[in-house]
Amino acid sequence: MIRRFGEPPIAGQTYVRRPGVYAVLPRDGQLLLTCQMTPAPEIQLPGGGIDPGESPLCALHREVFEETGWRIAQPRKLGAFRRFTFMPEYDLWAEKLCHVYVAFPTRAISDPTEPDHSVIWMTPDAAALTVYNEGDRSFVARYCA
Repeated sequence: MIRRFGEPPIAGQTYVRRPGVYAVLPRDGQLLLTCQMTPAPEIQLPGGGIDPGESPLCALHREVFEETGWRIAQPRKLGAFRRFTFMPEYDLWAEKLCHVYVAFPTRAISDPTEPDHSVIWMTPDAAALTVYNEGDRSFVARYCA
């Protein structure tokens, strides 16, 4: 069974399963993170949903680039977790199945192409306390231990 972080599912609420990929991105003693400003400011591991027919690794490269403008190399899966949440940007109750990788940022190509996203560099210790959700914090802390 895949570990759940965050609130348990609400009884009677229907959830749409939403697989996604996220990355711990170390470089020069810091982690590359993204800050999504809407609907509320959140510091996050870069990543997002896997589109229908898309492989997880293709989605990882696409999502990291969209949210940071960086290219990555050598992705390696660390694990997965689930969380149940309301996604206001989609007006959707989701069971997020979050696949977490470590990869290495190799080159900044552009600013983030995803609206309302900006790049943040943070020490691993600070990131383990700051990233938005409990599952991401757990993977950052475990990777950087």
